Amino acid sequence: MSMTLDELPAVAECSVAGCSYNDHSHCHAAAVTIGGSVGDAECATFIPLGKKGGLDKVLTHVGACQRAECVHNESLECTAASVRIGAGSTDDADCLTYDPR
Repeated sequence: MSMTLDELPAVAECSVAGCSYNDHSHCHAAAVTIGGSVGDAECATFIPLGKKGGLDKVLTHVGACQRAECVHNESLECTAASVRIGAGSTDDADCLTYDPR
């Protein structure tokens, strides 16, 4: 599989107010990594600092997905049209689009 940045799924929404990359529900990281463990797809890019990070204008994409059991994962790349990041049951920032097989 070969993809360009424009073909990677966008982060359509991030409701994690405590993340340094979040600005008014928009992620300002160049790309996010989805990590965690089976049954829990956390946003591994989450940084709970008081200092704001990221780029001024950016459309954030999913750069890598480590959740191989997700239906949207193909060769560790996300194939969803877009993803939503928000608070999970045990983490501050989870991929809410995660769907285990």
